[in-house]
Amino acid sequence: MNTNQDFVTTVILKVLENLVNEENPTGAEPSGDGIYQTVEGAVNSAVQAQKRLISMTLAQRDKMIAAMRKASLDNNEKMSAMAIRETKLGRFEDKIKENILCSTKTPGTEDIQTVAKSGDDGLTLLEYAPVGVIGSLTPITNPTGTVIHNSISMIAAGNAVVFNPHPSARETSTSMIRLLHKAIVDVGGPVGLISSVSHPTLETAREIMEHPKVNMLVATGGKAAVSAVLQSGKKAIGAGAGNPPVLVDETANIRNAAKFIVDGASINNNIFCTCEKEVIAVDEVADCLIKFMQETGKAYLLTPNEAKKVTELVVTKEGMVNPAFIGKNVQVILKEVGIELGEEYRLAVFEAGKDHPLVWIEQMMPVMPIVRVANVQEGIDFAVEVEQGNRHTAIMHSTNVDNMTAFARAIQTTLFVKNGPSYAGLGLGGEGHTSFTIAGPTGEGLTSARTFTRQRRCTLVEGFRII
Repeated sequence: MNTNQDFVTTVILKVLENLVNEENPTGAEPSGDGIYQTVEGAVNSAVQAQKRLISMTLAQRDKMIAAMRKASLDNNEKMSAMAIRETKLGRFEDKIKENILCSTKTPGTEDIQTVAKSGDDGLTLLEYAPVGVIGSLTPITNPTGTVIHNSISMIAAGNAVVFNPHPSARETSTSMIRLLHKAIVDVGGPVGLISSVSHPTLETAREIMEHPKVNMLVATGGKAAVSAVLQSGKKAIGAGAGNPPVLVDETANIRNAAKFIVDGASINNNIFCTCEKEVIAVDEVADCLIKFMQETGKAYLLTPNEAKKVTELVVTKEGMVNPAFIGKNVQVILKEVGIELGEEYRLAVFEAGKDHPLVWIEQMMPVMPIVRVANVQEGIDFAVEVEQGNRHTAIMHSTNVDNMTAFARAIQTTLFVKNGPSYAGLGLGGEGHTSFTIAGPTGEGLTSARTFTRQRRCTLVEGFRII
């Protein structure tokens, strides 16, 4: 009977082997928390997870999204503190706002509702189907917000996502992915639906971009990242850099404009790509605007000599922004040139000529130039120049509809905010959904679940109508 026993043992081992292979048919690397050692392991697991996801109901998908929202909010303070500690960019209280915004105002499956058209020739359904596995490159500036937004949007659309976080935000982004992954799995979602490599690098980003099982690429960051995904040969969505001008004409409510500009330019120490980067003010109101900015108690006006010292500090000889001061509090920056400020200050402003380097480069720090122009038309023309065709964000303070219309038509930005802080365009104090992947270069605008789909059309050519 030993032969029979050996035979039974062999059969049992074979069955177990087949079960393992069924669960892991492509040799996907096992991971209980969504963090993988290799790109290959992450992608293969994502392929299997996405197949499971589309076999589940929308109600189950909604449950996963609700769990992700809750996990983000429950861990908000911890993740915000981690982001500040690791990246040394931004402000804790503003990271809190960022995470709440992404958790609550990123659309879910309601964004991909089926469209039906019926008529004498039958019925046509237009459905928003998933693309499959998405490779997502995320930035150092928003290591939690971008992960939250992209995870909710991409899963709501029925996809799996493999992240490649910015290496300098690795701890924060991978921790955020772990939290969201656990939330998904805890409510019955598939393992590996969102994932990352444990040590993201430029090389792992390249592997993700070139992997044959990755169906779409999304890059949130600077021009280099966007250029890379656009050259990949895959469907790509690019959220690139901006240099948002804010234009103030003679009809504006100047006190409101001053407050909103200070608030918008100083949020998270100006690291949002949507933030006001330079002020262009009609000469008639420029003095009043500067006075009211100072009266907010948050803006410090640099003297010409102080402005010169700060410029030499934050702009390199090559005309680039000094990375050592990106996202730092204004107190940290000004202390380097001998200026001590109280904690109430959030922004330094100064008058500048049209050729000042901080007018033309995306400084991403709370130091902002103010340029005078003779009239609104000169202001519009100059704002279009300094925006440099990024088509990202522009802001205007005016009560003249013709002026606002003229500026909007001339500058052609994805976001155009009128009479409010720049962040209103992200849904923070403004209407509409939020996005921290703002696809200006590729034209999708503020991304949502629908952005990460492909349209499928199903037509029934027979009588179906009941009327």
